[in-house]
Amino acid sequence: MTDDVVAGFGGRLQPGRSPVVLGIDMVRAYFEPGNAFCLPVSPVLETARAVLDSARANGVPVIHTRVEYGPGAADGGLFVAKVPALRQFSPGAAAGAIVDAVAPLGDELVVVKQYASAFFGTSLGTTLRVLGCDTVVILGVSTSGCVRATAVDAVSSGLVPLVVEDGVADRATAPHQAALSDIQAKYGEVVSSSAVLDYLGQVGG
Repeated sequence: MTDDVVAGFGGRLQPGRSPVVLGIDMVRAYFEPGNAFCLPVSPVLETARAVLDSARANGVPVIHTRVEYGPGAADGGLFVAKVPALRQFSPGAAAGAIVDAVAPLGDELVVVKQYASAFFGTSLGTTLRVLGCDTVVILGVSTSGCVRATAVDAVSSGLVPLVVEDGVADRATAPHQAALSDIQAKYGEVVSSSAVLDYLGQVGG
């Protein structure tokens, strides 16, 4: 793109004073070798754990998501038809369990979803309105799929998406980098975990 076109994508969103930390689909399927969804070796879980711990220590709400389908995955519609590996997320399946390193605490909400965005067809938007949240700190997987879709729906809902650059991951470098570039250009702010930790410390208490 030419410089004048690039300049048209140079806006910045300012994080608010009432964030929520949203952990997207950090379930076993993405971290078990041999699974169709398995990621390359990545520090994403360690980074996510640090952000979650900071949120909890600073009184910032934490919400998690995971995918689950009913019998025959009929509630997955064309998404499951396109990605048959999603059928493994049946009720009670081990593949759909959130991994221990980033497991929810007893009082943390887990949103069960059937599609890429954490907002689509779920109660998340209503929950965030009730909590008075203005900013969504996004962690998890995968960058080009559920993370990007959630960021798009967050900004469409009037919330500032902060995607933690080293707290998200994908199955390949190219879609990961392309998604982060796209999010920064059009939908949210891509930030480092160190910046997010500072931010949570500032708004906490």
